[in-house]
Amino acid sequence: MTRSSFSAPVPHPQALPVTTHSYLARAAESLSEAMTTPEVPARYAGAHVSALRSAAALLSARARPAGPRRRAQKNAWVLLAEVAPELAEWATFFSAGAARRAAAEAGSSRAVTEREADDLVRDADRFLAVVEQCLGLVPHPPLQERIARAG
Repeated sequence: MTRSSFSAPVPHPQALPVTTHSYLARAAESLSEAMTTPEVPARYAGAHVSALRSAAALLSARARPAGPRRRAQKNAWVLLAEVAPELAEWATFFSAGAARRAAAEAGSSRAVTEREADDLVRDADRFLAVVEQCLGLVPHPPLQERIARAG
């Protein structure tokens, strides 16, 4: 499958599919939950799920089936790198954390450290803003800005 068979121009923000907006809302919700949970594994898993939902939002806006032939299934991170090559580094980064997320979701308290969970929350927050910008939307305020306003 070539990149050109998958990518399509991004429609005007008001013409984005409803699913795109739904994934973005769910990504923000997961991120908010990750920011507020005191449990380290849940914080990491929530941040990773937020990033996955952000990727799904972009894929729902840009990805188009290549044709009627069946293709091997690919995970969202592989598809994201194909559909949005400018986000390939993000895709690689979040793909590398999938096993840790699975361990964290399984309840392993040693899967991630508090620092790793906090770092992933910040990274997922940045990634959501990048996806919003790629979709022609105004990015949400960064985590640090929201914390400063609340404090």
